[in-house]
Amino acid sequence: MGILNRMVTIIKSNLNDLLDKAEDPEKMLEQLILDMQEQYTEAKAQIAQAIADEKKLEREYEEQLKLQNEWAEKAELAVRQQNDDLAIKALKRKNEHQKLAEDYKVHLDEQKQVTEKLKNSLRELNDKIEEAKRKKELLIARSKRAKAQESVNKTFSELNDTSAFDTFARMESKIEAIEDKVKAHEELNEEVSGDALNREFEQLEKTKQDLDVMDELAALKAKMGKAE
Repeated sequence: MGILNRMVTIIKSNLNDLLDKAEDPEKMLEQLILDMQEQYTEAKAQIAQAIADEKKLEREYEEQLKLQNEWAEKAELAVRQQNDDLAIKALKRKNEHQKLAEDYKVHLDEQKQVTEKLKNSLRELNDKIEEAKRKKELLIARSKRAKAQESVNKTFSELNDTSAFDTFARMESKIEAIEDKVKAHEELNEEVSGDALNREFEQLEKTKQDLDVMDELAALKAKMGKAE
């Protein structure tokens, strides 16, 4: 019975506390289930021995009943043969076996009660182990979920760190400065190494366009009687 009591104590323990203490809850819960199953096997072996003891007592009881009946028949035979002395001896032997049968019956009944209790305990133990297995899967899922949440919280906390954003701002300023330098060099190169003749003609074309506009303005004023 002791091993069964120890198993019930283990199964009834708060497995959530184990999660707090274990570096790897999944491995620890797996090991716990293995320990339970090992102790279940030991308890099963003890119960098997109890059942074997019960069967042995039952055989001894039946044997004493058989001998009791045999000596009762011998006593009857002696009486029919009118041999009282032999009949008395047979009755005494019959009574001895009857007393032994009664004693075996008492022990047998007690053993049957113990065996039945052990069987019930083993069934209950098996149910609790199966329950522990189901709870193990739930606890592992909870552990993984908690770890994932912890990781997300840590990442979020790091993102909220202003130093990270300050670094991004500095990098952005440096990149903008580099871009400004590149544009400045491009403009300078264009001014220095461009085709001067083309630029003169471009300027001349622009001047011509301006003169055309001025002529158009003068014509419009003349039409409207406002010529100078």
